[in-house]
Amino acid sequence: MIDTVLFDLDGTLADTAADLGAVLNRLRGEAGLAPLPAETIRPHVSKGVRGLLSVGFALVPGDGRYAGLHQRFLDFYGESPCVATRLFEGMAELLERLEAGRLRWGIVTNKTSRYTLPLMEALGLARRAVCIVSGDSSPRPKPAPDPLLLASTIAGANPAQCLYVGDDLRDMQAARAAGMGAIAAAWGYLGDDLPLEEWGADTIIQTPSDLAGLLG
Repeated sequence: MIDTVLFDLDGTLADTAADLGAVLNRLRGEAGLAPLPAETIRPHVSKGVRGLLSVGFALVPGDGRYAGLHQRFLDFYGESPCVATRLFEGMAELLERLEAGRLRWGIVTNKTSRYTLPLMEALGLARRAVCIVSGDSSPRPKPAPDPLLLASTIAGANPAQCLYVGDDLRDMQAARAAGMGAIAAAWGYLGDDLPLEEWGADTIIQTPSDLAGLLG
């Protein structure tokens, strides 16, 4: 029986694309480049700063300008991580339903704790989650199973009784490797990797309320 639900943060629990996109376009403005439209940026958000600098500047780690822009991105984002960020529609109700049903829920994200914790505080969720595991909480981030297994340990849960909900291929890979149920969130950013149907998810859900239906 499932007793714990773990969520990815960006693109699954919360829509952070507007704030991250604003930082990217701020950097582009400094470089004399025109802002990118939201629909261009959005599919890359789940890839973190690496994905955003790729779409915004055609840079990858190791390129000459990458390290400097990466640090500036993080500094700018740290100034205002939760201006336009909101929970996805239906997510607040889902969390309330989980709590009412005495199911534990938590967060596992590759975003580092410097940004994860203030964001969760701003959303009013930091004290409600049974665990908040960030990208720097374990030796290996997703798609390795380490952060999910750490989350289950903190929550006092058996991995086999956990679900992990995410909007990226690596989320499904991490869930599988950790022995958890893998749930793909079709409302998320999804990216441009394999089609969603080829991620190996146990279930694809279209809205947060679909998860409530699965749990009964």
